[in-house]
Amino acid sequence: LISNDGYIVTNKHVVSDTAAEYTVILSDEREFSAKVLALAPSNDIAVIKIEGNDFPSLKLGDSDVIRVGQTVIAIGNPLGEFANSVSRGIISGLKRSVTAGSGYGDTETLDNIIQTDAAINPGNSGGPLFNIDGEVIGINVAVAQGAENIGFALPVNSIKRVVDEVKTTGKLSTPYIGVRYIILDETVAKEYSLPVDYGALILRGERMTDLAVIPGSPADKAGLIENDIILEMNGQKIDTENTLADLIAEKQVGDEVTLQVWHKGETKELKLRLEERK
Repeated sequence: LISNDGYIVTNKHVVSDTAAEYTVILSDEREFSAKVLALAPSNDIAVIKIEGNDFPSLKLGDSDVIRVGQTVIAIGNPLGEFANSVSRGIISGLKRSVTAGSGYGDTETLDNIIQTDAAINPGNSGGPLFNIDGEVIGINVAVAQGAENIGFALPVNSIKRVVDEVKTTGKLSTPYIGVRYIILDETVAKEYSLPVDYGALILRGERMTDLAVIPGSPADKAGLIENDIILEMNGQKIDTENTLADLIAEKQVGDEVTLQVWHKGETKELKLRLEERK
């Protein structure tokens, strides 16, 4: 619960069944019917709501200032049996990228997430990760299979924008530019004989329908083509630590951005306006 009027943040995979009815049970055993307001398409975040007022709610902290080694506390419902379980650990790593699976064949790549050794198990999903001041700095999301003490949480700052937009508009609009790409590093740059080892290289996929640039998209309108490399967005360098998807996720539909692009041996600047992903 993140507000006293019933807004709740959880994981998308917890409430992804559109045919299901969901009930929220509070720690005092009161039960409330819940409405799913928004499922984030590019991250494992969902916003749901229960009707009422004066609910106890949590304060959201700042995940940009957390550091490896600091103490964190996780709360959840591990294995679906042990409600309100509390575990303690430290932040083990930041800006991790993992491919998370639901166990039913669904997978999703999660970027820029927090690694912790606080005990997180199936059933902890959607629970809060706190700092020692009792502020939420993350949302528990996944655990490494076949390992001990390797759990992951979504940073709370990536969740704040989602919540604010849902509260304001009642829905979630996701900005996009409309390109398929891979992030460059030294290995990929050597493989493709490229002059730079950072940026987003625009490429088509394996299937004929996996176009490099979506027709009619903001990227198409701005003149981006296959084999262009997007080096920067609004002066921020794009690399494995700062991906194009991360930068776009910080923006809103309608925002104008400036891209620095390597195009056929030359570097140039392009402006485009972010549109809503349908």
